[in-house]
Amino acid sequence: MKTTQELIDLITLRKLEENLFEGESSFMGSPNVFGGQVVSQALHAAYQTVPTDRFCHSLHSYFILPGDLEQPILYDVANLRDGGSFSTRVVTAKQNNVPIFVMAASFQLKQEGYEHQEKMPIVTPPEELMSWNDVAEQFGSVLPKSIMRFVLAERPLDFKPVEFVNPFEKKDYENFSNVWLTFNDVPDNLPLPIIQQLIAYSSDYNLLSTAIKPHASKAHFGNTQMASLDHSIWFHRTPNLHDWILVNVESPSANDTRGFTRGNLFNRCGEMICSVAQEGLIRPIVK
Repeated sequence: MKTTQELIDLITLRKLEENLFEGESSFMGSPNVFGGQVVSQALHAAYQTVPTDRFCHSLHSYFILPGDLEQPILYDVANLRDGGSFSTRVVTAKQNNVPIFVMAASFQLKQEGYEHQEKMPIVTPPEELMSWNDVAEQFGSVLPKSIMRFVLAERPLDFKPVEFVNPFEKKDYENFSNVWLTFNDVPDNLPLPIIQQLIAYSSDYNLLSTAIKPHASKAHFGNTQMASLDHSIWFHRTPNLHDWILVNVESPSANDTRGFTRGNLFNRCGEMICSVAQEGLIRPIVK
């Protein structure tokens, strides 16, 4: 999967019956289903059941079990409420009739109101940075296999980290990260639901990796079990997917083998398009 259209095809589910949908999975460098895929597919399922004049403003989800890449995923949507301005849905994802993920999402009518936002941080522009593929080409012969397997997996996104973490320096870093992301070969005139589903897919990247930066002198992908536990998104503004998007993340806390992260996504022009929060497992692997 290399293009945005291929990603849209993956997110788009088959309708089996009223409020029940089925999706497939794609390998993204991990032996389990990528969390962003499940979030985006669940959002797609919920969108199929709400009035067309309502858009998602927030979602909150829990990852219950790892997903099997070889098994289809069923998405069962429960209609909790359709009010005058807001609609609420709960989506349960299952494999072999066992829940692996649950999400609550809220949708609202477009309405005018007050507006403000936090300023985008001043960082190096993407044109001056190396992408994940550039890093793999330059340092691939010395990087750990676990990192190379993840970096070289085919994906419809490209990433350019602002702060480069050298896995061989064995030092701790500050508890934040900035990464530019862009989608490959984006079709024109995408509707808002699809744009939000694409953003939901991308939002599961670069979060837990920020939570281990303060412990990078001893923690890395090869010796740390990492898995998303919960995931929330608040959609603020419609992004331009034809340009780079800045993902600004911080990790305020880690304890009891869990790392907490939160962040904002900005268009290049400085508009805050969404906010994210996630807690995930960062458990040292004892050999």
